[in-house]
Amino acid sequence: MRNILSYISLSSFTVLLSFSANAEISNGKELHDANCTSCHISLQGGDGSGIYTRENNRIESHSALVKQVNRCRDSLGMPWPDEHVNDVVEYLNSTYYKFNK
Repeated sequence: MRNILSYISLSSFTVLLSFSANAEISNGKELHDANCTSCHISLQGGDGSGIYTRENNRIESHSALVKQVNRCRDSLGMPWPDEHVNDVVEYLNSTYYKFNK
């Protein structure tokens, strides 16, 4: 019985983590689309996503991605708390970069 309860608790925790990660990615996409896309379209054209997939991409690590999202936030004067930055980073990483953390 104890093993079953441990398994149920572990399974529930895994589901909660998965739900939390999806919520962060979803929030990151919303923040990105509302605040970043227009600038990226003006720089890159199209839908703006080419900035992430271009050949001379300067973002080569997860830490570089975090720094760049912070730079953009600060340059535009967006009052995002760190959790919003992290959500956008999670969205960009899961959608385009696939860096290990």
